[in-house]
Parts: sequence; C-alpha cells; structure tokens
Amino acid sequence: MTAATDRLRPWIANYPDGIDWQTEIDTTPVHEQVLAACARNPSAVALDFLGGTTTFGELSKKIVAFAGALQSEFGVKKGTRVALMLPNTPFYPIAYYGVLRAGGIVVNCNPLYTVAELSHITANAGADLMVTLDLQQIYEKGEALLKAGHVKSLVVCHFTDALPLAKKVLFSLFKRKDMAHPKKSPLASQITPFDDLIALKRTPSAIHIDAKTDIAVQQYTGGTTGIPKGALLTHANIAANMSQIDKWGCGLFYPPSKVVAVLPFFHIFAMTVCMNVPLCNGTQVVMLPRFELKALLDLLARTKANVLPAVPTLLNAVARADTTKAEHLASLEVAISGGAALPDEVRNAFAKKSKAILAEGYGLTEASPVVCCAALRVASKPMSIGLPLPGTDIRFIDVDTKKEVGIGENGELQVKGAQVMPGYFENPQATEEAFDDGWLRTGDVGHMDEDGYVFLVDRIKDLIICSGFNVYPRIIEEALMTHDAVEETNVIGVPDTYRGEAPVAYVKLRAGKAVSETDLKHFLAEKLNKIEMPKEIIFKDALPKTLIGKLSKKELRAEYAKEKAAHS
Repeated sequence: MTAATDRLRPWIANYPDGIDWQTEIDTTPVHEQVLAACARNPSAVALDFLGGTTTFGELSKKIVAFAGALQSEFGVKKGTRVALMLPNTPFYPIAYYGVLRAGGIVVNCNPLYTVAELSHITANAGADLMVTLDLQQIYEKGEALLKAGHVKSLVVCHFTDALPLAKKVLFSLFKRKDMAHPKKSPLASQITPFDDLIALKRTPSAIHIDAKTDIAVQQYTGGTTGIPKGALLTHANIAANMSQIDKWGCGLFYPPSKVVAVLPFFHIFAMTVCMNVPLCNGTQVVMLPRFELKALLDLLARTKANVLPAVPTLLNAVARADTTKAEHLASLEVAISGGAALPDEVRNAFAKKSKAILAEGYGLTEASPVVCCAALRVASKPMSIGLPLPGTDIRFIDVDTKKEVGIGENGELQVKGAQVMPGYFENPQATEEAFDDGWLRTGDVGHMDEDGYVFLVDRIKDLIICSGFNVYPRIIEEALMTHDAVEETNVIGVPDTYRGEAPVAYVKLRAGKAVSETDLKHFLAEKLNKIEMPKEIIFKDALPKTLIGKLSKKELRAEYAKEKAAHS
C-alpha cells in the first residue's frame, strides 16, 4: 500500500485491531455457504420462532427438498424469478435458500404492500410463482394476484406448522378467524401446500452458478420517489457483503451468539445482517414476525440473544418505554442501527437502558446493502456512521460542481465495492443515472473527517432550498429531539412564496407531555439559525412510517399539500 493510496483511504489507519481493508472477500453463493454450515453442525439450533426450533440439519433437508420440488413441480431453473411474500417465520429462509439452490432468483415482496404495488413488482419481474402464508391478511393478497393473472401459481405455507405445540393449540382455538382456507378457494387447482412439496423429498439437479454474473435477488427499491425499480444483486454481491460484515464483526456473528430478527427478512438489511450472515456461520437466529415491545423484551429474556439489528424508531421505542428496564436488555452486547439516521437523543436514551455497544451503520439496497459501519467491538466516534467496510471505497462529490471535495467538505457519497449491484432490471436509464463514472451514487450528502469517519447530513432529495441556502431536515430534527417532550419528529420542505421553500416540522409528543408550538420555536431559537427555523410545527398523534419502521416524508408531503389545497 503506497502513501498516496493511504491518503485516499484515511480510514485504513483507523481500522479496529484485527481487521484488514485488503482482506480477501468470499463470494461463494450464499445457498452453498448455508448448506455447508448445516453440514458442519446439524444438531445445533438454526432458527427459533416463538419458542419453536429448527436445527441446521432440519433446515438443510427442507431447503434441499424445496429446491427439488421447485424444479420438478414448477420447472424452476436458472434465472426463474420466484416471489416470496412472507413475514419472519422459518418458511422464509427455507424458501429463500431453496429458490437459490434451484437456480432461481428471489423477488422479495412486502406482505403489507397493497395489491396494486405487488402487481407491479410481480408483473415487472415476471414472477409467475409466489410463496406465501395462510394468514388471511397476507393470503388474500396472494389470491388476488392469482385471480388477476399477475402470478400463475401459489405455494402456501401453513402458519401454525411453525409454532410450538402449546402456541399451535392456542392459535387454533382463538385465532381461527385469522386463518385462510386455500383448499376452499375457487383457484385451488393453482395452489399448492408448502408441506406437500417438502414431503416429496425431491433431490434437486445441480445448477452451475457464475457468482459474478448470475442474479440471486431482485430487490425492489425507490418506492418513495416513484415506481419501484428492481435492483439486480448477483450471488457475488450478496456473498461479498456477507463476507465484509463477517470480517467487520471480528467473530460477533459466530456461536454462541444469537441474532435477533425482528426486522423483516424481505428487507435487504435484515436479509443480510439478520439471516444470511449468522446462518452461514452456524449461528442461531431468533425471530419475531413483527415488532411488539413486550414480545421483544420477552424474547430477549427467554433466549439471552446478544445481537440486535434494528432501525432507529425501534430503538427509540425500546429506550423510551417506561416498561423497559436494564435487566430486559442485559444479554445484549451489540445493537446495530441501520435503515435511517440515528438521532443522538435516541443514542443517549438507549445508553441509559443498556450497556451494549450501539453501532450505527449505513447502506442501501443497491449495495447489498452495507457500505459503512461503526466498530462492533469497540467504541466509535459519536454521530458517525463509521468507516467503510473492507474492500469498500467511497468518495464525496460536490452536488453543484460535480467535483470531488476534500476532507470535511460536504458532497454526495459515492461507493465502489464488490457488494455494488450491476444495475436495475430492464431499466437502462435508471441504471445510467445511478452511476457516476463507475461509482454508485447514493443520493446522500455528507463528509469524511481526517480519520476516515463518515458523517451524513441528509438525503439530496430531502434538501430544502430556503432563499438560496441549503437547509437539511436532519439538523432541525436533531434539534427537536433534544426537547424532553418530543418522542418523534419528521421535517419536510414545502413551497413558500417568499423563500421558495420552507421547513415544516411534524412532531409526536411523548405520552403525558405537553408543549406549544410557540414554546418549541423558542426552544429551537438557540439551536437553529433563522433560515432553519420551521415555518410551522404540526403536532400529530402518530407519524407515518415505511413498512420497515422508518419515518416517512412522502405521506407528510402529500398531507400538507392536501391541507393547503383545501384551504386555498
């Protein structure tokens, strides 16, 4: 490594002990890695779902059987796209790795999406086969897609099969109305029970995978800014990011660790960090189908899990709840925050409840997803998203001049690395716009300090231009979060006849707290300049979130525009 190269990568000199930026990156396809992990220790527990367990040996048998059935019963071959519309259950990893072992491409579908959104994804991807669950709320969407011809076949998993006996009996007694009955459907001839396919015990034929060029996952993204695009992630992209995270963890993701999967596997963050990395290392994954505070605290008490990947809103809920005690979080060693910016107030509140390292990471779907992360074994610089992962290069480009900026100067973060996608599915224009001379454009503004630590300011698309000055919503949000009455806040830019644009803050107050708009603005006066001061502060009982739990600006912009139109 030359001195000139070191200057371009100041983070290398500040890597935690034992991590090498130039380390070899493993790109072995993920399904091969997980089957190898199953073979190494078949009796170890791989999955814990509400107390019901699946060993690595059982997981392997079901993955192989499902892959064989996909080939023999549905003609799945190399390149066939299979949609998965499943919450966190044991069925998800079996289906995911089974599709890859059969040679197929996983197309993740959020079960909470509307039928219209799911129709776009399945039609765009050409996914004729969908794997889903017989919970009525989810199943009815799959059946609607089948009826409309957007998919041709459904494989339906029986939810109670994933439950331990006691919970299975209780669910059958008290939750019958939540269950669908696929066998009674007029489309029953196009519906196959998941268990029937496993029972066939088919052996899949060998599939040659070129990790660098063959696609493993077609992950749809960009729904908040327009029609979702299918990011093409190769087997090498997925495996490379796993390898990078594994090396960054310095053994964190190996037994006897247990990783909590409360974030949904269909989201790229959870798919990689909560499922692929631990399972490929033979590490147990403990699952919840959705976030509920009591259920999460009970899970931690029961399993003594030590690794919690999360989003800031989840961490905020855990840290600020009066019912959360230090003993609830005693087993945690590391919490990894991703998916959105981590407010300093959330970081401080969490530190009062837990001694765990709280490491903020950063990534995006197009990078499989992790780009940077704070150290997972030692303390890192506060408010930083950490350092670039091994084998990852970054630079910052001035938004106006398009030239690279120096240390400490803000610009758009751009990325290169083995985890970066080749492009979007059948969308050459979007692919071209996503790259700048071979560098992936993230759309995020920030800077690097002299030690190589990365600090983000905001999204380019969220930037507010007030009287010609750049105003970053995150700065205002951080200031609001320091008020003890504020539980959550989200700031948007709105049209303003005088300034062009102006910031408007939406605020959810903590239970039992009260504060006026005037008082909040007075509080902010010492923290923000006049241009940054919100034009309005609007109080709401709940702020809209994306389906992974990130605060969403899209709905607030639409709501504000509708309100103004109604009063104009």
